[in-house]
Amino acid sequence: MASSHRAPPRGPFAAVPASALPASAGLGLKPEHFLDILATRPALGFFEIHAENYMVPGGPFHHYLGRIRADHALSVHGVGLSIGGAGPLDEAHLDRLAVLLDRYAPESFSEHLAWSSHGERYFNDLLPAPYNAATLAAVCAHIDRVQERLGRRMLLENPSTYVEFVASDIDEPVFLSEIVRRTGCGLLLDVNNLYVSCTNHGRDPYAELERLPLAAVGEIHLAGFAHALDSRGAPLLIDSHGAPVAQAVWTLYDAALMLTGPVATLIERDNDIPAFAVLCAEAMEAGRRIAALNETAMPA
Repeated sequence: MASSHRAPPRGPFAAVPASALPASAGLGLKPEHFLDILATRPALGFFEIHAENYMVPGGPFHHYLGRIRADHALSVHGVGLSIGGAGPLDEAHLDRLAVLLDRYAPESFSEHLAWSSHGERYFNDLLPAPYNAATLAAVCAHIDRVQERLGRRMLLENPSTYVEFVASDIDEPVFLSEIVRRTGCGLLLDVNNLYVSCTNHGRDPYAELERLPLAAVGEIHLAGFAHALDSRGAPLLIDSHGAPVAQAVWTLYDAALMLTGPVATLIERDNDIPAFAVLCAEAMEAGRRIAALNETAMPA
């Protein structure tokens, strides 16, 4: 069921698996749930952390992560490398990231196709960039440097966007495909981001999905969105990570799995975080869909 018409990625790390995460469901690791996880030892495939929350030598976060890591696969998801920025990477930040990855040897590392710093200014947001030749060259150079410094293949996440640039002359599927081709990086397919962006810009998410470099997908993200209005009063979806996965996103996820085959899938929740049992139930729903795909793929 994996898409057979996608050319395999090229580049210095293309032969390395996009991710060694198990093809099952996982959750973002939240401090509110440390004790619940240790007490219940849930049957989840993996946990994911935000790298920047663990870039210190010690403390309670590391204490609990070390214990949880002993029982579960781990994905490290960066939010601060500013891969989409015009300037050079912050080498000190990259060094701290390398220390963290060496410490926990995660099965996967990923970052965003976005920027969050300019010069000495840092923004607590993932900001969009124009899709053109200049941005493409900068992003590829940044990914090459990250993969060289870390000695591993990274995954790049498709963004959720609310504006588009007049300067953009490459569409997102082509832009992502070219990044994968040039650098050999993998793709973190955020199905919610895909749905949010396509809805906001009046595009068909199913058509966009089929044009993405699906052979390079190493992990999938699912999350909830919020409804808002733009400055003209038109409907706008916001990637809020503060609600359950919407039915429309589950349906798009099913279509994605049919194209990629079973892939490690994370339920993201960063705001209005519910009880651990509630998030586990949502993860188990993703797990059931992955298991059903495995069953249909088994020979009679």
